[in-house]
Amino acid sequence: MQNGFFEPNLDPTLIRERLLALEQGKVGFYSVGLYPAALAYNCAMQTDGSRLLLAPRPGRRLLGAFSEKDLAGMDPDHIATMEQMGSHLQGTSRVPNTLSDLIERCDVVVLSANSNHVEEDLQEALELRQVLRREHVVLACLAGSFCHDPISNEAYVLCQKQPNLAFFSGFHRHGALRNPLDSFTANFCHPNALTALLGARLLDRLSPNIQVSAGVHNIEGQYIKAAKNMASIFAGFGYTYHRENPGVLPTLLTLLLEQCLDQAATVSMARTDRQRLYHRQPIALTELGYGVQRIEAALVRDGDMEKVRDHTFSQLTAMVADVRGSMMLPSTGSPTRNFQAGAVLAERMRDLGRCPASLEEFEQWCEQAGLAKGGLEGLRSLRYWPQILRQYSIPIHDASLGNLLYMAIFGRQSSKQTAFAVMTESRELSNYCQESVRPTHSRRYAEALQNLDNPAALDLMVSAVVADLARRSGGGDSFIDDESVNSDDLPAYLQAMNVIENVW
Repeated sequence: MQNGFFEPNLDPTLIRERLLALEQGKVGFYSVGLYPAALAYNCAMQTDGSRLLLAPRPGRRLLGAFSEKDLAGMDPDHIATMEQMGSHLQGTSRVPNTLSDLIERCDVVVLSANSNHVEEDLQEALELRQVLRREHVVLACLAGSFCHDPISNEAYVLCQKQPNLAFFSGFHRHGALRNPLDSFTANFCHPNALTALLGARLLDRLSPNIQVSAGVHNIEGQYIKAAKNMASIFAGFGYTYHRENPGVLPTLLTLLLEQCLDQAATVSMARTDRQRLYHRQPIALTELGYGVQRIEAALVRDGDMEKVRDHTFSQLTAMVADVRGSMMLPSTGSPTRNFQAGAVLAERMRDLGRCPASLEEFEQWCEQAGLAKGGLEGLRSLRYWPQILRQYSIPIHDASLGNLLYMAIFGRQSSKQTAFAVMTESRELSNYCQESVRPTHSRRYAEALQNLDNPAALDLMVSAVVADLARRSGGGDSFIDDESVNSDDLPAYLQAMNVIENVW
């Protein structure tokens, strides 16, 4: 998919004209949900709204994402400005904008549907670009969950399937976007640095309260968005269930953040365009605001140094702030919807003394609390979690909290009981946070030292003296007898780790 601002013409005059035209360019949001509508209201408060166009999905109302309470507190003049953003004159009457109208009148079109519709919207947008001869309109998305192919039963990040698709993301609270004094930051990411820079400028000029900077890491950005929505559920659970045991929260929240970033760094290594991303850019990444051109992590494997993670994206402040912000309990207003879902999970687990029987029961709990399941992208991401781990070869110790949350909702009854014990006991949860982040093989030596009466454990420690023998030492990941792997004698956090490591 070609996705840039310029047609393939090297005439400097035409390029100069295009650059000047982009200074007056417009941005369009299609399939208007709560986030685009709140952003549009912010623009209406601060500007005349002429740079932003909206087009609701057929069957949706422009302001349908707002509750009646929200609408009652909004300024009628600003609402009128939003309605102008979402319509145009046809003869003497105003009619709602369509996706076709956005592509015809805008330079950036953000497909703001969730993962249920975004792939269909992208296909329609590509066809319309061709029909309307507007192929220099840049398409972006902001979907915050994984996509899924039911035929192959594979889950994936849409931006990896379409590597030239732009991604727009930033931390926000919908109430804050309706506050004339508040502001938020965002990133507009496209694998071509120049396209990212121009797109970020267009979005940055929508409102003085919205600061948008450029980045090239669209795949990593979309992965983080999906992963942090799951992490936000766990954060909401932790804040609510362990509010009387605050000592575990810093560890839990730190690990949730680190694992989101480590997973995205592993996903980054799977990019098919990594060489072009760093070596064939029209401008250096440092010109976009990156501190350095590249940040990579390596491990020694079989005596050789091997690159295993690419953390360059972590220099995008708004991306990292999005993860942090989604896991915070605000001093005023409401936390994110996924965070609220985690709070609902905590309350019901406390009341019932068990994990939800199924995802459907959890969704029912959320809807009873006033949270529509369609807005809970974290639950959709969690549904496809095992496929994502396989698709991107994400190490288990970099995803231990996501694995635990998945076990609590999708596991067998015995696994759910174990997950319940770990999640609800402060000591078990802190032990799990500490131990589950260690690679499986590294725990073999710690277990061996505690089980020197076991011949296999003693043999491993003896062989470890000689590096070559240590590399060849076999055996399982644990020196506990097979019969006792799921024994009640084991602490719950070890039982949970054994289930995850042996089954996954």
